[in-house]
Amino acid sequence: MPRLVLASQSPARLATLRSAGVTPDVVVSGVDEDKVLADAADRFGELDPADAVLVLAQAKAEEVASRLEESRDDGGPVAALAQDLSDVIVVGCDSMLEIGGTIVGKPADAATARERWRAMRGTKGVLHTGHWVVDLRDDASGGTGGTIGSTSSTTVWFADIDDDEIDAYVATEEPLYVAGAFTIDGLGGPYVERIEGDHHGVVGISLPLLRELLTDLNIPWRTLRDA
Repeated sequence: MPRLVLASQSPARLATLRSAGVTPDVVVSGVDEDKVLADAADRFGELDPADAVLVLAQAKAEEVASRLEESRDDGGPVAALAQDLSDVIVVGCDSMLEIGGTIVGKPADAATARERWRAMRGTKGVLHTGHWVVDLRDDASGGTGGTIGSTSSTTVWFADIDDDEIDAYVATEEPLYVAGAFTIDGLGGPYVERIEGDHHGVVGISLPLLRELLTDLNIPWRTLRDA
């Protein structure tokens, strides 16, 4: 059975996979996101949001995959996992909210989160989540050596909430730790009026898109589910 390694520290992504019957190992990537985007802009020009999240997802997945391959004998924190990579697949993700053509990431502080919500309320945005999969499996396990990805984009309509409601939500500190300063599966859920697209993509990992990417690597989704 293939083993999935999630290259993300997001509790929401981990919970989404677990709720679908998949329990991944977690290895958090160490990429410098600003540097990755700057390097990509130098090479390809200005990136649109859908491409930016894909570039970051690829960087995260490939950094973790490389670290696993290099950690078999170094005694580091991932050395135990790295001892046998014959059935391992790594998935990296990154999410950004686009409003009016502008990319909105995690707010730096509470004041920024309040400002964002005052601009977002009563409007809509597009939540882009990049996904990248690296196949580390060996030939005996059906490995392809593939490294592929794609982006899930979902339109989100926000409620027209007042300043008191915004202040109360920001005071929970939840908006400080998530792309776009909101969640759909947590305390921010009541402030999302509707979506057009994949709900899971807004949470941070699109299960249908991940299934499609894995299918392209000849990995049926059912083989990932816990016995």
